[in-house]
Amino acid sequence: MGHSKKFLESSLGKKVIMGITGLFLISFLLVHCGVNACIFANDGGELFNNAAHFMGTNPLIRTMEFVLFFGLILHIVQALILTLNNNKARPIKYAKTNGNANSKWYSRSMGLLGTLLLIFLIIHLGHFWVKSRFTGLEKVIYDGVEYENLYIVMQQIFSYGVVVFVYSLSMISLAYHLLHGFQSAFQTLGLNHKNFTPLIKKTGIAFSIIVPLVFAMMPIAMYMGWIK
Repeated sequence: MGHSKKFLESSLGKKVIMGITGLFLISFLLVHCGVNACIFANDGGELFNNAAHFMGTNPLIRTMEFVLFFGLILHIVQALILTLNNNKARPIKYAKTNGNANSKWYSRSMGLLGTLLLIFLIIHLGHFWVKSRFTGLEKVIYDGVEYENLYIVMQQIFSYGVVVFVYSLSMISLAYHLLHGFQSAFQTLGLNHKNFTPLIKKTGIAFSIIVPLVFAMMPIAMYMGWIK
């Protein structure tokens, strides 16, 4: 027990926790993206509201919601601790450095990108999760069954250009965060091999482009009237 605690409190242990929680959050992003992409069915929100109803009422999914919040908080805390420790380890900055010689700018800016995403997440939860879980939503009926109309909330929120701009800009931060974080999580957990590391890298690049792009296209499509 003592060795485990010592490991978890070490820099490597914190990075391992970051890697595990990062992969968990990546899997959540994939599911969340898939559910939200149902709006592209352009059927007045029926498919999306059905999917959202399933996610909101399924006991297993609801339980995983608590696990998700715990993993997210743990990921944020560990990221903050690692960033502070790294800054303490380099109290004196050189007058001129060539950071690109060793890493990409987004790899060195994970703290900033993560902070921007945290601000966006708070806004996003206020727009949708709080309304869905606490304030209640307008109802809609499909085939005699009553559902919460989360789709109309999306239409209302994404009718404001400034909101669409903030959401789209935040997805750029997400893309760069994933561009480093996806591959870094596998590397931290020691999942490196000459046969599949190139595949992980390519998958990470594709994921960091496609998922944020799909998320960004949702508010844009609604604002532009491409989806009714």
